[in-house]
Amino acid sequence: MSAQPLPGLLAHLAPVLDHYGYLAVGGFITLEDFGIPVPGETILIAAAVYAGAGKLNIVAVGLVAVLAAVAGDNSGYAVGFFGGRALVLRFGKYVGLTSKRLDKAEGFFDLIFNTLGAVLWVGAWASAGYPRR
Repeated sequence: MSAQPLPGLLAHLAPVLDHYGYLAVGGFITLEDFGIPVPGETILIAAAVYAGAGKLNIVAVGLVAVLAAVAGDNSGYAVGFFGGRALVLRFGKYVGLTSKRLDKAEGFFDLIFNTLGAVLWVGAWASAGYPRR
């Protein structure tokens, strides 16, 4: 099946999706949610467009994206939690970040809220690219 060209700025992702499909979606989103600047939202929208064209399954795109978002977020969190807290507490005073405020922020981003955020984030971006019929 020949690739449906993606419109505008999404066009440069067509070869990546053609060759790697769901793996590209998962990889880009994991890296982006970890904190590496890659086009995670962009590939999610492009994958949703592909799903609308019948080249990918929108449910699978959504599932892969949610799992990747949670994995990336939690990996980044773990790096910060195990290595970054001391650094934040040491230099946070210069921007008004106290230990009590950091504890409050960590509680807010606990795993259940992280997963809920990933589901909402994936739903919003996948819906943006998936054509309505």
